[in-house]
Amino acid sequence: MRRKFSPVSLILVGLGTFLLVLAPMLVWYVEPRAAVNPIDIDTTAVYTGTGSVFDVGKVETVPGRSITVTQVVRGAVADSERSGKAVWDVTTTVDTDTSLPAADPHDALEFTPGRWVTDRRSNEPAHCCQESPYYEGEAYLKFPFDVQKRAYRWWDNSLGAPVTLRYEGVRKIRGYEGYRFTGTVPATRTGTRLVPGAIVGEPQRSQVLAEEWYANHLIELVVDQRTGRVIYAQVGPRKTLRAPGAEKDAVVLLDSRKLAFTAATQRDQVEQAKTESGQLRLLGETLPIGAGVLGCVLALVGTVLLVRGPRDPGSPESPHTSLTM
Repeated sequence: MRRKFSPVSLILVGLGTFLLVLAPMLVWYVEPRAAVNPIDIDTTAVYTGTGSVFDVGKVETVPGRSITVTQVVRGAVADSERSGKAVWDVTTTVDTDTSLPAADPHDALEFTPGRWVTDRRSNEPAHCCQESPYYEGEAYLKFPFDVQKRAYRWWDNSLGAPVTLRYEGVRKIRGYEGYRFTGTVPATRTGTRLVPGAIVGEPQRSQVLAEEWYANHLIELVVDQRTGRVIYAQVGPRKTLRAPGAEKDAVVLLDSRKLAFTAATQRDQVEQAKTESGQLRLLGETLPIGAGVLGCVLALVGTVLLVRGPRDPGSPESPHTSLTM
């Protein structure tokens, strides 16, 4: 009798084979292409804390002032599409209570515009599209995807150079676990500024090209492992002026031990990390495992049905014909 194949068994084998091919494609092709920096980003992160601030009106440093740092990141979509890179325009403002709320960010204590351009997959700097400033390192506004338990070079815009941040274990933010990285910046000369001589202890000179110095008491970042999104940030900036060639600070412009993400910013960053991480986990783990397991089952069941399928009663049992005398 000739074997007769059931359509159901053929469908099961075909579907199982398709799922077995789909599983590795999700891991090796689809998920890596989903793990890219967005081009239509529009986020705001707010840091708050207290510290000493130079009061221009009083011409002296005033301690115990409330400080707010606001960082706005918006994607330059047209430039991103033309270049194939992630082009983000970034503005950072530093305010005290006297400048908040401000109708114009230029009225802030400090206003710093910039443009950050990265390779969408690796997160490495891409020097194009009127990037400003020219920066280096492995991370700035975010870390690369699939963060590792090692040190990273984080770009410090105030320093104008990368800072090495060490991996310090895990920390939960709003119940969500991330990798913790920390580092410090020793006092470093970052430039010069023309100021009245009296400000830096040289009243006999009307104008002095004072030295600008910067340090950071502590940089602490907690990062989502899968996406590289920063879910908590804390910095301790100190900015001072020195007379030319002096070894000690003459005046403190800004000094805070702790400026950290507000509760609202933490919640927003955690929620976005959960969503983005969940999407990547679905493509990189859940769907491939499910497709692989289901594919094996369907292919096995289909094969069994093929092997044990019914025979066609109208066909000969064997290729040999028996003759009756």
